[in-house]
Amino acid sequence: MEWQNVYEKRKTNAGAAIRRIAPGGRIVLAHAAGVPIALTDELVRQKEHFKHAEIVQLVPMGNARFADADMEGHFRLNAFFLGPYTKTAVKEGRGDFTPCCFHEIPGLFGGMLPVDAALIQVSPPDRHGYVSLGISVDYTLAAVKKAKYVIAQVNGSMPRTHGDTQLHVSEIDSFVEINRPILELTPPVIGETEQAIGENCAKLIHDGDTLQLGIGAIPDAVLLFLKDKKDLGIHSEMVSDGVVELITRGVITNARKTLHPGKTVATFLMGTKRLYDYADDNPSIALMPVEYVNDPYVIGQNDHLVSINSCVQVDLTGQVASESVGLTQISGIGGQLDFVRGARLSRGGRSVIAIASTAAKGKISKIVSVLDEGAAVTTSRTDVDYIVTEYGIAHLRGKTLRDRARALIRIAHPKFRRTLAEEFERRFCCRYDV
Repeated sequence: MEWQNVYEKRKTNAGAAIRRIAPGGRIVLAHAAGVPIALTDELVRQKEHFKHAEIVQLVPMGNARFADADMEGHFRLNAFFLGPYTKTAVKEGRGDFTPCCFHEIPGLFGGMLPVDAALIQVSPPDRHGYVSLGISVDYTLAAVKKAKYVIAQVNGSMPRTHGDTQLHVSEIDSFVEINRPILELTPPVIGETEQAIGENCAKLIHDGDTLQLGIGAIPDAVLLFLKDKKDLGIHSEMVSDGVVELITRGVITNARKTLHPGKTVATFLMGTKRLYDYADDNPSIALMPVEYVNDPYVIGQNDHLVSINSCVQVDLTGQVASESVGLTQISGIGGQLDFVRGARLSRGGRSVIAIASTAAKGKISKIVSVLDEGAAVTTSRTDVDYIVTEYGIAHLRGKTLRDRARALIRIAHPKFRRTLAEEFERRFCCRYDV
């Protein structure tokens, strides 16, 4: 059968497509800005059809109304990463958080988490009958391959990206044509503190390095101080607008990469329309599944790989808490540990945890004697490499506990250094010398 006939036969409306999902099934939603809002809105409208259906997702964007209090009994969230729309559901017991490294999530879909339905968003089919997952390949591709039933919102605004993003129409069960602007991530405000941190991080980046950058103001601030670098490369779980700026300036060329030279490699895109337009039909940008991009052994094949991520707290031994404030889960592991370990496997690699020295408008130190009670250790002290604040750089790998503590106190906010030094003296039974 010609692909056009398959496509036309499987076209339907959102209501009819959603009604085919098993009432108590497991539903995996496409990731981040790739989430098909038209389909999730229809899920909510048909909530009476569902009873304890499980919604699986990583970074939430859009309204995430399936996690609202009035959805209890109809939908239950199972999140691998939390955001402002979903952390309340977990805190109030209406949802669950599953700790897992990003690159390992697709493997769960084939075993511990069988997928009843996958809700995705794609570009319109090309002349050969292939649609593109566009900005969200990550775990979304694996969900499609493993799901019993796949619904695709076909959106003319979704860019056609290169890499491993293509699906033939025969692989999708229902098509719902709804054109809407792709969700955008507003660029963060970069203040003086973030700029100082970015400048310190940039000191650890050399010409020809390959970079992984996380989400937020600090990674974006790092990009501001790389304009004089040459031949940088990108192998990152995500790409944002700041990367486009450095590509157009000729700073990022990917020319010296030892894996996929000439290509900006990522597993998803999250930014503004400028980023999405740049990626559309751009063969220099390759989006690939997260089980490949974030595999530490794949990451390590990039020589001089520098990973830059952030966290909530660092204790004096170098333990890094990135996903919870005490017992309260606020985000997730994401790809931090994937890239910390991948950087270690890289020849000449470096991993950086970059943080502001304080939180709560300067009232709380992020460098602490011990982590808050119940805080999850995301990056262990055996994995940690560099810690960077606006006050400097602490290199911890290979250092004793005493030397680590000394280095961290030096980059803490000045008003907290005395208290930290007193804790140092109690713990290590020796005088703290600056």
